[in-house]
Amino acid sequence: MLYHTTWLISKLDPIKYIMESPILSGRIARWQILLSEYDIVYVSQKSIKESAIADFLTTRTTKEYEPLRFDFPDEDLMCITEKECELSKEKSWKMSFDGASNALGHGIGAVLVSPEGNHYPFTARLNFFCINNIVEYEACIMGLRAAIERNIQTLKVYGDSALVIYQIRGDWEVRDSKLVKYSDLVAELIKEFKKINFNYFPREEN
Repeated sequence: MLYHTTWLISKLDPIKYIMESPILSGRIARWQILLSEYDIVYVSQKSIKESAIADFLTTRTTKEYEPLRFDFPDEDLMCITEKECELSKEKSWKMSFDGASNALGHGIGAVLVSPEGNHYPFTARLNFFCINNIVEYEACIMGLRAAIERNIQTLKVYGDSALVIYQIRGDWEVRDSKLVKYSDLVAELIKEFKKINFNYFPREEN
């Protein structure tokens, strides 16, 4: 609007309306400051003939005009779309998770990526004291539960916590008593998937 003139068309004179309204008089200065950057021109509204709109539309007609078609040859397309949605759940989804723990608090996040490339992010704040490894487990569990709620059967999980990824895969033993219950919970959630694998990538690539 800063680069164009704004035409204010009204049956009522705005200046006269403001002057006759005591309530609005105190706001004139504020409105003037706010509207001073715009180029506003007031124009009184003139009477319009009933045929003006019809005449205007007549001048805008083109030779490429095509009448509306009310037949829908693809009326069964909805059924095909539903089948495609069901099949997409069988395809491989991706899930990335991460957590952060510092003096400001503890936050977790996960992102589900569909086979078509759609992203579904999830975030949460933990209201209890926990260490970094617990935060990572919480983020992973939140992502797995989100995938289960969406009936995803095949999932590739990515995380930058080597300890969590390798413990879930069984490559490393869970020695910290605080992480045993988390590891057991992840093992139960894994059973809900037909195929799932966990992949580690360095933090700088997250």
